[in-house]
Amino acid sequence: MQQLAPYSAYLENEINAIDFPKDPSNLYDPLRYFLSLGGKRMRPILTLLGAELFGESKENALSAALSVEVFHNFTLIHDDIMDEAPLRRNRETVHTKWNQNIAILSGDVLFVKGYQLLVKQKPEHLQPLIELFNKTAIEVCEGQQMDMDFESRKDVSIDEYIEMIRLKTSVLLGCALEMGAVIGNASETDRKHLYDFGQNIGIAFQIQDDILDLFADPDKFGKQVGGDVISNKKTLLNLHALILATDEQKQLLWKLSTETDYQVKIDKTKALYEIIGARAICENEMKKYHSIAMKSLEEIQIGDSAKQPLKALAEFLMNREL
Repeated sequence: MQQLAPYSAYLENEINAIDFPKDPSNLYDPLRYFLSLGGKRMRPILTLLGAELFGESKENALSAALSVEVFHNFTLIHDDIMDEAPLRRNRETVHTKWNQNIAILSGDVLFVKGYQLLVKQKPEHLQPLIELFNKTAIEVCEGQQMDMDFESRKDVSIDEYIEMIRLKTSVLLGCALEMGAVIGNASETDRKHLYDFGQNIGIAFQIQDDILDLFADPDKFGKQVGGDVISNKKTLLNLHALILATDEQKQLLWKLSTETDYQVKIDKTKALYEIIGARAICENEMKKYHSIAMKSLEEIQIGDSAKQPLKALAEFLMNREL
């Protein structure tokens, strides 16, 4: 998205400038390596946009934006360990390149670094910022635990799944935006509306991710299509399919879960989800949360022109190609 490119470039320079000690090298080299892997930098961009929405400069929101990004990368390092993931953005994960103990300890340092960056904000903003950061950090851990618990459960409900993605993914988007609003001296009402916007656009984004994982154009997706199906991961598509399926279709889905030919597994599951109607229901769910998010944005007592960057970002996130 072209209008966000200056924010991405600005943040990339500042992230590269984060000062880590040289020694012990096995503690700090993994952090320099991991932060250099790049990414969308969507969360810190949201903090900068949240501040600018209320008339504050991006420079004054920078340390909070970096705090959000550093915390997000801490969660990724630890998630990769728990998922036993060998790659992150097509590069070796920290625990693969070094080892698991180094990855755990380096991640811990990154978490603390998030606080060091956050407390650079003005004293009058520190209490609400730290309270919001602490609440969000706990919720992200709760979401990750729910996701791990779901792996061994066969009775996960739609509501539980939505709550899991809210906690694991969406609350950090809401937090990033609200931090910007705090720095911009927004009212508590406007702060809540902005948080709700971020949270609900995050839920819509994650639902879209579930759909894209199976139905995206392989040439545009950037990773293997059908990865969730191959690993029998519980997704909104999967949960809706199991609810809507006939007994015969359920038997076929269970049989497909043990299929060893991955392409057959992907193709047949994809066709079955279409027939059952799971894809259409998930697309409607995505649109519902997107609509809720946009209504929250409209409630903020700021002129429409100031909201345009956030509206454009929301539309960009919701229009990734299938």
